[in-house]
Amino acid sequence: MALEKIDIQTLDPAATIVVATGNAHKLVEIEAILGAAMPGVRFVSIKQLGDFEDPEETGTAFAENALIKARAAVAETGFAAVADDSGLVVDALNGEPGVYSARYAGVHGDDAANNAKLLRNLADVPAPERTARFMSVVALVRPDGTELTGTGACEGTIGFEGRGSNGFGYDPLFLPEDTPGKTMAELTPEEKNAISHRYHALVDLSAKL
Repeated sequence: MALEKIDIQTLDPAATIVVATGNAHKLVEIEAILGAAMPGVRFVSIKQLGDFEDPEETGTAFAENALIKARAAVAETGFAAVADDSGLVVDALNGEPGVYSARYAGVHGDDAANNAKLLRNLADVPAPERTARFMSVVALVRPDGTELTGTGACEGTIGFEGRGSNGFGYDPLFLPEDTPGKTMAELTPEEKNAISHRYHALVDLSAKL
C-alpha cells in the first residue's frame, strides 16, 4: 500500500491529524478507529508531507516514546499529531525487551535476531512461566500543548518455536490468550487487529476524545 505525497499547504490545520508513521497499514488502522471519534478530520502520514527526520526515542516507557514522536510531528508540521509506541513485555525476563523490543539484539528491526535472542533467554523457562503481553500507548498531541494517551495490551505466552508468516516482529512466537493454539503470525490481519494491543490503545484514546 503506497503513500501518496500531499502538499502540506492544501491541508486545513483545524481538520488534519498527522500520524507519525510511514506504515500505510497503521495509518488505515488508526484512521478507522479514531476517525469515528473525530468526524470530519483527515488523517495523513508524516511521510506524505515531507522528508522529516525521526526523533530519537530516549524514553524508558512506551508513553514517553509515543509522546516524543507525537511532539516532534507537531513541531515539524504545525498540525495535531498521533504517534504510538509498542513492544513486548515478558514476565520471566523482568519486562524485557520492553521499549527496546525493536532493537533487542542490537540492530533495529532485525526480527530474526530479536526472536533468536528471546528464545535463548527463555530456554530454561517452562511453558506456564512464559507469560507475556504486547503493550501499546497511542499519544495525541495538539499544537496548543494538549496531550492525551491511550493504553492497550494483548495478553499471551511465548512459544518454543516460531510459527506463521502473516506477522512481523515477535508475532511468530507470541500466542495470544484470545486465539488459543495460534500464534499472532498465524492470524489474518482482521483477526489480529480485533485483539491487538494497538487496537485496545486506540479504543482507550477514542473514549477520552
